[in-house]
Amino acid sequence: MPALRPERSIVILLFALVVVVTAVSGTSWLYRGQQAEIAWVTHTLRVENRLSILLSRVLEAESSQRGYMLTRQADFLVPYEDFRANWRQEWRALREDVHDNEAQLRAVDTLGDMIGDRLDLLQTGIDRKREGRSLPEQAFYPGLALTAKIRAHIAHMKASEEQLLHRRSVEASRLSTMVTAGLALSAALVIILGLIALRTARRRTTEAMQSRQALSETHDRLVAEVQEREEAQAQLRQVQKMESIGQLTGGIAHDFNNMLAIVIGSLDMARRRLGEDVDLRVIKGIDNATEGAQRAAQLTSRLLAFSRQQPLDPQPTDVNKLVGGMSELLRRTIGEDMRVESVLAGGLWRASIDANQLENAILNLCVNARDAMPGGGRLTIETANAHLDDAYAATHGDVTPGQYVMVSVADSGTGMPADVVERAFDPFFTTKGVGKGTGLGLSQVFGFVKQSRGHVKIYSEPGEGTIVKIYLPRHYGEENAVGYAAPTADSLPRAQGEEIILLVEDEERVRHMSVDSLRELGYTVVQATDGEQALEMLTIQPRIDMLFTDIVMPGINGRVLADTARATRPGLKVLYTTGYTRNAIVHNGMLDPGVAFIAKPFTLDQLATKVRQVLDQEDQGS
Repeated sequence: MPALRPERSIVILLFALVVVVTAVSGTSWLYRGQQAEIAWVTHTLRVENRLSILLSRVLEAESSQRGYMLTRQADFLVPYEDFRANWRQEWRALREDVHDNEAQLRAVDTLGDMIGDRLDLLQTGIDRKREGRSLPEQAFYPGLALTAKIRAHIAHMKASEEQLLHRRSVEASRLSTMVTAGLALSAALVIILGLIALRTARRRTTEAMQSRQALSETHDRLVAEVQEREEAQAQLRQVQKMESIGQLTGGIAHDFNNMLAIVIGSLDMARRRLGEDVDLRVIKGIDNATEGAQRAAQLTSRLLAFSRQQPLDPQPTDVNKLVGGMSELLRRTIGEDMRVESVLAGGLWRASIDANQLENAILNLCVNARDAMPGGGRLTIETANAHLDDAYAATHGDVTPGQYVMVSVADSGTGMPADVVERAFDPFFTTKGVGKGTGLGLSQVFGFVKQSRGHVKIYSEPGEGTIVKIYLPRHYGEENAVGYAAPTADSLPRAQGEEIILLVEDEERVRHMSVDSLRELGYTVVQATDGEQALEMLTIQPRIDMLFTDIVMPGINGRVLADTARATRPGLKVLYTTGYTRNAIVHNGMLDPGVAFIAKPFTLDQLATKVRQVLDQEDQGS
């Protein structure tokens, strides 16, 4: 091969240098373009992320204010106060990111004004709540509309950023194509350098896309956390409402039931002691007063049922037999213009339930069904074995998967819209006219079923009727022996021989009424005002057949008294009574095994039957 002339070599070297310089310049140009593209991608994601954070903070502040409006608890305002104090820092950071885009800069300024206006509306609501002024429902509409505008405005800004990023990406792609074409005509060295540069650029582009994906996932997590927080706050408000009602109910139930015990017991005694030659108006007056007192006792019982604080005594129960035995009661309660049908399943499992409370729950549902059919109709009570699976439990947070005994009450009445169904179990909520309902019937059913570890569901459509399904826990294991049955004779069960009862009651009037009632039944009564005095009586009195004690007393409560007494007298029979108890003899809503209990207020008939039942038991647990 002939040697190249120096001039040609120089030309070739210069050409090669030019090619190398061109290739390097092209590669550098491509690299800078790709770096710019990555920078713009990062910039867009940063802007979108700041917008998402601002939106989530606005929604969090709104939820915080709403929680305070519902509960008036200052703890709910912490997220709101934090956002109100610091949101302008986040807004300024967003404004700095878009300072080179005049349109986006104006949009950020508008967003700042909208957020400021929304916070002012939220603060106005808080101020009115603190002043004790109520807010009409219409007062929330401007704020909700402004929140919707903020959402739409942020969505528009995100769309603008995406469009800008798309245009820049297209331009960068065009430049990349041109440089790649030039590199294809360059020397092998330049091609290698270009491929290396391209590989590096692709790696960085991939990293940028991964970063974008990570930011997108972070954004999705933030949105999900906001939703979960809102759901948790809603559940917390419901729990707080239930707890508040429970505390209110427990606070009044003891004293209120003590007063009712005096009234009902005294009226009962007065009614029985009246002679034959009595003005019928006097008897009617006593009967009216008794009925009013019993209705007041029923109201207290319903409040306790809703707040899940009534003592339950679950036993293996044949639900078919219970429903069948209610036919006469339902006919008297519902009336002749209603057609009642029972569809009882064969091979029905036993339910572990308090039968008396279940009967009350079914009766409440039937009364509601009757009221929903003012022109008459068909009422169907159905039983069946049911299995609630994991899929159903996943969509109903208070349901435990497993086997249940289902009781449904269906009517062909007016039905309920969805918003009424949603509130149907709320206490004191009713769609009936004034004086036609307390709004506690379904609340009592709900509280009883939940306390019994069951489930209740309403299915209803306007004009199509309503179905309420109660799922009762299935009983497993052997059935208990048949319990004590009350005498069927007209006379009350009375004392047998010289039976001595130690009565312990701190409320003087209740104690006197109970003493009179027991003596009316033929028992010998020794009375004590508190636990300490009762222990002294047990020491002095050589024989006591039964301890009849209130639970809620100052000093030694009834449960501690009974345990102490049984330590020295193991065979002592014990009957507890109270208008409200929470933990002494009731745990998880259920009476402790072997505990004998009569709730205040009670009638002479109820007292006579219960005392006789306890005394006739061969053995009684602790």
